[in-house]
Amino acid sequence: MTTGVPPRSREQRRKDTLARFETDIDVWVATADAEGAPCLVPLSFRWDGETFLMSTGRTLPTGRNLAAGGRVRLAFGGTRDVVLVEGAATLLEAADLEPGEIEAFAAHSGFDPSALKSPYPYFRIVPEWIQAWREADEIAGRDLMKAGRWLV
Repeated sequence: MTTGVPPRSREQRRKDTLARFETDIDVWVATADAEGAPCLVPLSFRWDGETFLMSTGRTLPTGRNLAAGGRVRLAFGGTRDVVLVEGAATLLEAADLEPGEIEAFAAHSGFDPSALKSPYPYFRIVPEWIQAWREADEIAGRDLMKAGRWLV
């Protein structure tokens, strides 16, 4: 099934993807533990124009998986307007962040981990691979980034 809307150019897909990164608040985050057991949760994030910043409990499965493996896949949108991001995660404590990052994260997401009693570290996600498509007619050319470099 298609919407009858012509497929977007890769340039338009990049613009739409960046707009989504700026405006969306939550994203599906997929990780796996050392045995390969998957974990999928929604987390709030902030995009700074190059990386994603998110926070989750240090002892929760996602926090443990990100800290141990450093690999993550993010899924934005519904099944007919998909953006997939794969990247590398770095564990950061609040003191590791630049001045204003915690406030910017809280303002964008509506979630302030520093107000919690349990430790909620931050994770910076550097995208390495990005795909975006809406319908089958956008499957070709869906790669927008490979090896951390924009293709368009």
